Amino acid sequence: MSTVKIVYWSGTGNTEAMAQAVANGAKNAGADAELIPVGSASVADLASAKAFALGCPSMGAEQLEEGEMEPFMADLEGSLGGKNVGLFGSYGWGNQEWMRDWEERCKGAGATVVNDEGIAFLGAPDDATISDLEALGAALAGLA
Repeated sequence: MSTVKIVYWSGTGNTEAMAQAVANGAKNAGADAELIPVGSASVADLASAKAFALGCPSMGAEQLEEGEMEPFMADLEGSLGGKNVGLFGSYGWGNQEWMRDWEERCKGAGATVVNDEGIAFLGAPDDATISDLEALGAALAGLA
């Protein structure tokens, strides 16, 4: 059985709820799912994975969280080639520029962004977004 790893950072709980929805979708598709707060993650955790998810809300001037997620991404970038990556996160304002930048960063490092774009939602995810996140988990399960 494949395992979908979901590495995330959450400040208010919105992105954590999104991570849980991705995990539920993977499980419903027959895979195991492992939720890993980014502070407990290492690049080695994802080394053998063909597909995984990364979640982070927009912070500051529409950027990834700088204390844990940004350093993790900087370390991970060199090993993204050939990987399938699902991206998600919440935001409180702005126009989702952080997500578009993150998508391009992953693609530039050689990854395929699942569905060609991340899932971003203003505030706590609604039912439609939960369904989209569950579908992302199922897609990752099929690629893992």
